[in-house]
Amino acid sequence: MSRLLERLKTDILVADGAMGTLLYANGLDNCYEAYNLIHPEKVSAIHKAYIEAGADVIQTNTYAAKRHRLKGYGYEDKVKEINQAGVRIARQAAGKDIFVLGTVGALRGLKQCELSLDEIIQETLEQVNYLLETNQIDGLLFETYYDEEEIIAVLKAVRPLTDLPIITNIALHEAGITENGKPLVEIFGKLVMLGADVVGLNCHLGPYHMIQSLKQVPLFAQSYLSVYPNASLLSFVDDNGSGQYGFSQNADYFGKSAELLVAEGARLIGGCCGTTPDHIRAVKRAIKGLKPVSRKFVTPMVEEAELIKAVKQSETIVDKVKRQVTVIAEIDPPKTLDIEKFTEGVKALDDAGVSAITLADNSLAKTRICNVSIASLLKNEISTPFLLHLSCRDHNMIGLQSRLLGMDILGFHQVLAITGDPSKIGDFPGATSVYDATSFKLLELIKQLNKGKGYSGASIKKETTFTAAAAFNPNVKNLSRCSRLIDKKIAAGADCFITQPIFNKEIIENLAELTRDYEAPFFVGIMPITSYNNAIFLHNEVPGIQLSDDFLEKIEAVKDDKNKCQELALQESKALIDYALEFFNGIYLITPFMRYDLTVELVNYIHQKVEEKKQKYHKNGQLSPFFS
Repeated sequence: MSRLLERLKTDILVADGAMGTLLYANGLDNCYEAYNLIHPEKVSAIHKAYIEAGADVIQTNTYAAKRHRLKGYGYEDKVKEINQAGVRIARQAAGKDIFVLGTVGALRGLKQCELSLDEIIQETLEQVNYLLETNQIDGLLFETYYDEEEIIAVLKAVRPLTDLPIITNIALHEAGITENGKPLVEIFGKLVMLGADVVGLNCHLGPYHMIQSLKQVPLFAQSYLSVYPNASLLSFVDDNGSGQYGFSQNADYFGKSAELLVAEGARLIGGCCGTTPDHIRAVKRAIKGLKPVSRKFVTPMVEEAELIKAVKQSETIVDKVKRQVTVIAEIDPPKTLDIEKFTEGVKALDDAGVSAITLADNSLAKTRICNVSIASLLKNEISTPFLLHLSCRDHNMIGLQSRLLGMDILGFHQVLAITGDPSKIGDFPGATSVYDATSFKLLELIKQLNKGKGYSGASIKKETTFTAAAAFNPNVKNLSRCSRLIDKKIAAGADCFITQPIFNKEIIENLAELTRDYEAPFFVGIMPITSYNNAIFLHNEVPGIQLSDDFLEKIEAVKDDKNKCQELALQESKALIDYALEFFNGIYLITPFMRYDLTVELVNYIHQKVEEKKQKYHKNGQLSPFFS
């Protein structure tokens, strides 16, 4: 058994506190891990301050020293140097008597990580191997893991590499509940079975909520409990107009809380964000003379009231398109408060008999009336349901969940999850693009809400019934390589796909080939061209859009006759629709420049074609593939 585990068997050990908090206080506010190379004396001084305060265990300054994280600061080629310098600095400060843990932080967390799970594991193994190569650490500390899938995959990959103790610290949004909506004790049990020597909590929550969380956790026979609370909840202070985030200066309270943590079975107690040597000194003083508890009374989580099961009120577009031709139509909310023509357009589409009217969410980063608000205004005047776009560009995770909960209570249950065009291309180029999430994470959130759980994992008391659509752009050079993107969106929760507008039969055919084995239906985007100039602009200035040479020649010949241009453009749209219907049941009509009359004409054309096909099959005594 390792020396660290021998000590934990009989003693309560005090760990160090925050590194970043003190580096920031010293005026260093960039890549904290890079200071192992450029300011090693600052890092060493912090280690020594914690040791002087009474820490038995310190951790290396390597929390975010993975290639992906370091790349943002230009240090991606210094992964080995930064990690091994972090170990060297910590060991020199610790000497032989103080334990040193090689620290590895999570990649998935409060901010979206675009890496796949396999890529995360590869980067984690790279960092771990560099830490282990030094032969100067007493264990590995994996901390601030919000996502259950990530920490379990990491532990499975790392456990075979070393016999050193492994500590796995989970981060929670809500006391006692993981981000995945499961009781804390459940994930602790899994980690223990996979070989974690110490399981625990760190970050986000202060001492009070960590004490409450540990009340539900039993003492494990083969593993110990650790806890690294934040100093307090995070606060924002703007006394002098500069605005700073901070924590309560509450070292005495933190120390007293350590006594309660010991009573809940904790044997390794340190601090996370906002903690200082004063906090660690208070912990050391508070636990003096205490011994680890050998038994405790477990307080089970108060069971949530049973979820209100949602009942699907009507057939969704996914249900419908799987059995018959289904047309949905987009019309953009207006940019001004003059909504008369928009309202006329919505009612015209409703009268035409589309299956859903989709409203964009500030498409192309152009400011428009809020789609939820204008849909609420009009929903009682039409019978067609709305399908609302939701963009990650304009909403952080708080706003996304709030918007979705609001949509649910208003009765809007169909949503298109999109990442959104960056603000710099729109009419407010200086505006911030939020991008807390991409469409993948938004799809996951929607599906979690459908299970009655919010982003934090806490119950929302009722299941939502969202049908989640995902966007797909087929106007790319190598469409055949896009199956991985489709797979990822389906795995995230996409029920169906809505494509960008297509202006070329070859792309429709290639899309059909790509998607033929997918159960999730595709709605093929068709947007009527409004004029010769519109055609030339699309062909030459919109990336990925290519009109056929035959169509361009024809419209060039009549470019001075507005009516003939429009007639020709509609013929082209109808030809594309005819071709799309050979492969797909779903058609997505995009209304250009509020020309809803063009969209209505195409809707009527589709209905006419379907009826003709239906009559033909009935005449021949066959079951129509368009209606079943």
